[in-house]
Amino acid sequence: MPRLGFACMYRHPHRSLSIKALENIERTFNPRTTTLRWLTGASPEAARAKLFELVQHNLDAQLRLLEYVAELPAMLCMVRLSSDLLPLYSHPSIAPVYRDSEFQALMIKGFAAIGDLARSADIRLSMHPGQYCVLGSDRPVVVENSLAEFEYHADMIRMMGFGQRFQDFKCNIHIAGRLGAQGIRHVWPRLSQVARNVITFENDEKTYGVDDCLALADLAPVVLDIHHCWIHEGDYIDPNDPRVARVIDSWRGIRPTMHYSQPPEHLQALGFEAETKLTIPALLEKVNKCDLYAHSAQMWNDWTNRYALQFTDRFDIMFEAKDKNLATLDFYERYIKQPC
Repeated sequence: MPRLGFACMYRHPHRSLSIKALENIERTFNPRTTTLRWLTGASPEAARAKLFELVQHNLDAQLRLLEYVAELPAMLCMVRLSSDLLPLYSHPSIAPVYRDSEFQALMIKGFAAIGDLARSADIRLSMHPGQYCVLGSDRPVVVENSLAEFEYHADMIRMMGFGQRFQDFKCNIHIAGRLGAQGIRHVWPRLSQVARNVITFENDEKTYGVDDCLALADLAPVVLDIHHCWIHEGDYIDPNDPRVARVIDSWRGIRPTMHYSQPPEHLQALGFEAETKLTIPALLEKVNKCDLYAHSAQMWNDWTNRYALQFTDRFDIMFEAKDKNLATLDFYERYIKQPC
């Protein structure tokens, strides 16, 4: 059975409520964060209290998010956790606070509860460090910061009870950086075993495509992003392209995950209909290429949705849409539960 997942944030279905009412509901499911400027500008006692309160909220919120996911149909039991659960965890001036025994107890208990619920409800989990995690950089300081950032994710994964075997949890990054795959191979031995167990490489739309990721398939699985591939190569990858089989093989028997998004809905106002295939040459006559990088709120283009459905016999699909769970649920209702 394929799974359909959403990323990081909960959206309440009753969008007719006031903005304030929606915020009050959604904040209980979604993480909060702070800034280095605020923490370093406050007294040590105030900064510590603020950070502790944020971590408590974020762990509770992620547990509520998983409780929500656990009540969905089994096919929708898949979610990406936020990277912001422990604000500034990898920053050198804040990291010592997290080693405090009270923080350690809070994190160990909170992450264990998240991991236990995910396993008992059979929810597939993942994370996605942000754009500043660049293991292939040619700048040593960026590499050091990127290693610390990825190990921050590995610490969270470890406290959830994952990362003990190959791909029991997915933590996805882009190759990125001027040194690319060569740089990643160079730093690979410096990653912890947990980090190496969970890392995956995703193709991007600008520099490092599917072929570049497949060059690292001996190290880690490849996450096929069909939207990025469409932009990078100028067309949608054929579901029977031999590279798709190589992507699947890179997962070594684990069911692979692919990423799926669409360009924004405003393209419809420019004459691009939901029932027709979006072609790069036609789009570039009316928009800039960078306009295609953004994600839509919902999966509005029917042609692309039916194209994505061709992968569900072999892949789980992580939806990257601004409406988060609502976009995934809408896709499920339209194409899986009541196919038209």
